[in-house]
Amino acid sequence: MFDRFRGNASTAAAIEGMIAAERIPQTILLSGPEGVGKATLVRRFAARLLGPAAAQTSSQIFARGGHEGLSLDEKIEQDDLSREENRAVIADREKWTGEKRVDDPLFFSTYPDFVTFCPEGPLRQISIAQMRLVRDRSQLLPSRGHWRVFLIDQFDRASHQVADSLLKTLEEPPAHLILFMTAENPFDLPPTVRSRSVQFHLSPLSDAELLSFAKSRGLSDADKRLALSGGCPGLACSMDLQVYEKRRTALLALLDAAAGGSFAQWVQRSESLIASKSEKLDLYFKILYGLLEDLLLLMHGKTSVRNQDIAGELAQLAARVNFAWIREAIAFTDELIGLQRRNVQKGPSLDQGVIRLRQVQMR
Repeated sequence: MFDRFRGNASTAAAIEGMIAAERIPQTILLSGPEGVGKATLVRRFAARLLGPAAAQTSSQIFARGGHEGLSLDEKIEQDDLSREENRAVIADREKWTGEKRVDDPLFFSTYPDFVTFCPEGPLRQISIAQMRLVRDRSQLLPSRGHWRVFLIDQFDRASHQVADSLLKTLEEPPAHLILFMTAENPFDLPPTVRSRSVQFHLSPLSDAELLSFAKSRGLSDADKRLALSGGCPGLACSMDLQVYEKRRTALLALLDAAAGGSFAQWVQRSESLIASKSEKLDLYFKILYGLLEDLLLLMHGKTSVRNQDIAGELAQLAARVNFAWIREAIAFTDELIGLQRRNVQKGPSLDQGVIRLRQVQMR
């Protein structure tokens, strides 16, 4: 299981070694960029830790979900949030009322001793109702063996109040519970959570590791996917290139207008984005960060950029801006993330950012 994990070999070996040594911290925080394999590593850990006991589990436990013919690791992999059926469940729950989601908090658990909690709702956040469920479910004894493994994925999508509601469980976890949390940036979590966790950081994969991954998966458009993934195999595998390019085109219009170009062209591009309720701005943030990173590299004479297929356009844009503009653009994007989590209107937020950056450009 661990030998099939891509990249971050030292972290995978350390976590595998915990099982072999029977010295497992009860609270573990994995950080790193989206798609680098944090949740995948947790599922590998759970399959190894729970494996011997699960082999004795009666298939009738899984009959209701149609998983009776699967091995343990296959059952656990059913809870991969990138699977189409799981994405559909999460998307469908956005239409639910808040009261209904509180009454029926979201979790995935194909195998009863491995439970995954993840952000949900229109703002894709971890809810207080889910954390209450974590506390309640953690008290249940394992169905087989000695352990239960919980994963709270993207815990940085929880407010500090929600995160703090879990402190009692972090301080005094039941003896049978191993609790994993993942976050892109661990410093988005309260210090009280970080201090109670053993932390590991997962780094982007090397070019050689990514190429090996692409060959093993037989990825189409592999060169482009690997360049755009930023070293994250999950993104390389799941990326819809057509949708990515559409969103990137809108962001290029935004950056061009913010650098003193045509504001009218930006307004035209932004109309469909603003009008669409399903097209959430948080789907654009990583693309925007990637474009800004490329601009900074091109400003300093580098030629190897993530968006290699539009390097010419980016080079022209890079020639019109300076470091102060890049810094302000990054600050604007950081603030925009916070605004969207408070459900602020898309249109005024984006237009204000363009105007703000044009003022920097004019100094």
